[in-house]
Amino acid sequence: MYLRISTELYQKRLIGGGFEKIYTLGPNFRNEGMDDEHLQEYYQLEWYWAYADYKDNMKLVRDLFLEIANKVYGKTQFTTRGHTFDLADEWKEIDFTQVIKDNFNVDIFEDSDEKILKVLKEKGIEIEGEVNRNRMIDNMWKVIRATISGPAFLVNHPMFVSPLAKSKTEDERLTERFQVIIAGSELGNGYSEINDPLDQLNRFVEQQKLRELGDEEAQMLDIDFVEMLEYGMPPTSGYGQSERIFWFMEDISGREGTLFPQMRVEIEQSTKNIYQDILPKPKKK
Repeated sequence: MYLRISTELYQKRLIGGGFEKIYTLGPNFRNEGMDDEHLQEYYQLEWYWAYADYKDNMKLVRDLFLEIANKVYGKTQFTTRGHTFDLADEWKEIDFTQVIKDNFNVDIFEDSDEKILKVLKEKGIEIEGEVNRNRMIDNMWKVIRATISGPAFLVNHPMFVSPLAKSKTEDERLTERFQVIIAGSELGNGYSEINDPLDQLNRFVEQQKLRELGDEEAQMLDIDFVEMLEYGMPPTSGYGQSERIFWFMEDISGREGTLFPQMRVEIEQSTKNIYQDILPKPKKK
């Protein structure tokens, strides 16, 4: 049994079963550390839209953010975490490959792992966890991302960091994927879904190899999902975002924005005094 980190593969099974528009809203779990932007348990909205592509979803997402800002807060301009952004501005598109080349003089397709690692060390960028090409390039992007106030869409992700996104017909190295970039962070993720079972299987196999080498963030193999694709799934686009967007709009931490965050049990002394005859006595060591 696993706590779910996403509802993605299950919702796409439903798309394959004939549901053309579907969403979930509920808790997800990740064991990736905790800071003011990330908690191990959080609520996420995720939807899938048959016969749409990532461009359709980008327009829907922008409209959604503007609707939330105007209806909930009565404004579109916000300041948070040292950034000021206006959701009514033009949402620029940032090319993943080009922005890394512009900032680090690294070609993510042509340059060697040795060169990329050398550049990281020269810039004083430390990598946590397994050191591989995916992690190195992701860490370069994170340095750049921290400087972007947005709103913007990150596009043209390489296939090797996007194991579930459909490749572009004009360049199979790139994918039809986008991420919402606001205040130096990624607040949403969407793409055109793979509906070719062989393509998906090959990507799962590559991700499984990374997991076996110690990369815990690599995608797990799901052979049942591949079988569903063999029966047939229409062209589909999906998108997901967590409650974190509200933490940014209100400029608060994750613990402040979550109703019941996970915490160590602690009873105040005044409560202990009032209920001293009822509360269980602490165990002796």
